[in-house]
Amino acid sequence: MDFKFNEDQEMLSKAARSFADEFLAEYVEGIEENDEMPREVIEEAAARDFMAVTIPEEYDGLGMGHLARIILLEEISRVSAALGMLLQVWHLGIHPIVRFGSEEQKQKYLPRMAAGELLAGLAVTESTGGSDPTAVQTEAVKDGDDYILNGRKVYITSSHLSKVVGVMARMADDPKSFTIFLLDEDCPGWRAGRQEKKIGFKGSNTGDLIMEDCRVPAANIIGKIGDGLKIGLNSIGEVGRAGMAAVSLGILAASLEDAVKFSNSRVLGGKAINKNQAIQIKLADMYMDLEMSRLLAYKAATLGDEGQRCDTEMAMAKYYSSEASVRSAKAACDIHGGLGYMMETPTQRYLRDALLVISSAGTTEIQQIIVSKAAIKKYS
Repeated sequence: MDFKFNEDQEMLSKAARSFADEFLAEYVEGIEENDEMPREVIEEAAARDFMAVTIPEEYDGLGMGHLARIILLEEISRVSAALGMLLQVWHLGIHPIVRFGSEEQKQKYLPRMAAGELLAGLAVTESTGGSDPTAVQTEAVKDGDDYILNGRKVYITSSHLSKVVGVMARMADDPKSFTIFLLDEDCPGWRAGRQEKKIGFKGSNTGDLIMEDCRVPAANIIGKIGDGLKIGLNSIGEVGRAGMAAVSLGILAASLEDAVKFSNSRVLGGKAINKNQAIQIKLADMYMDLEMSRLLAYKAATLGDEGQRCDTEMAMAKYYSSEASVRSAKAACDIHGGLGYMMETPTQRYLRDALLVISSAGTTEIQQIIVSKAAIKKYS
């Protein structure tokens, strides 16, 4: 297996690291304090084509695929997991249009999304739970050439920022049939509701989307009536979980870098603390977790780029890397001692952010169920 990035991937990695270290880092403290992503950060990310990575070239995108996206998100999340989360959900919102949208929809939305003019999102989760998408209660009723949507989505990333959102709704005339509708600025009757206050991902907005007699033209249906569950699960399985694995990689890398630097400089008993075996064991585990998480994520992404089925591999990558990010962030805090839990240090932020990754794009238990089914099928 060739583990080297190709030329385009290498260039993207360097560009993302430069952006993160030289531009984004200046904003992180303010993002944490204000719990808001500055517009100029989003505009700069768009200017560097980070929004366009997964959009085909014929729609003004880069057309670089899954692995490039993971490379990008890891480098950005190493400095700000909040921006990594915002970007990963942007890509998640784009995916249904790229993969299942009509040519008219692609022409209408994708060039503006590539340019950063339209922030995209996907809204499936409701108060009935996110792990069971068939429990969705948002309802669509046909009315002439349009559909009327009523319902409320919860815990939606970029709920107050997104200009185009794919919303999964239950069809009123067939409660077992689900459809994805694109809500945009020309669809009256939808708005952002409650905005959540989270312990982590400060600057990555999360909240409700409310639809009250929201009128959506039939031209805004992605795929066909009844395709919603397939499209939603494909998007979450191939893009949402890959994105969260990539954000986890950024947290893992930041935690390890921070722990190594601190343990080099912290002197106790006349020697740097990383001369102590207890610290060395923690660093070894952190390094192993980072490398194993990368292998799982890169393998899953490579399968996806080759057009192969990769939902199980994406689930494994998300499961392992998200749990590993919590372990490593906790270890980094422990290595720092009391300082690791002080708000003026970035170490505690890694732990807060890592905890939120667990439930995003499917909990650990959901990933375990997916992986177990694949194991039973393969080895029975």
